[in-house]
Amino acid sequence: MGDFFDNYLNIKKIIESKREYKQQMERVAALPEDYQYVFKKIQGHMWMFAAGSGYDMMEIHYDLIELFEAGVADGKHVLEITGEDVAAFCDELLRSASTYTENWREALNRDILKKLGKGNESK
Repeated sequence: MGDFFDNYLNIKKIIESKREYKQQMERVAALPEDYQYVFKKIQGHMWMFAAGSGYDMMEIHYDLIELFEAGVADGKHVLEITGEDVAAFCDELLRSASTYTENWREALNRDILKKLGKGNESK
């Protein structure tokens, strides 16, 4: 229950996160238009899969901003960073996040193993 309050009802943390998010979005606004477009599309796609408080998703977004800023500094086109299969790029980014699909997979496996797992084999 402590995690719930720490992540959802901690006013200080919420205010700090909003301030931090606003600063990060200012960094996105400073990127070239094509980078901004791709970032916002990726961001919208990834939020569909966010689970829990979303704080782990924010970290991924911050890392993506840094990656895009480095790409701009190196003079790269945005698709040189993501590749043309941007959805696959998103999948890789999401590997480290807690997602609803991950939760659904875990629940499926847990329920089946609980019913049919070791020690519960039908005879």
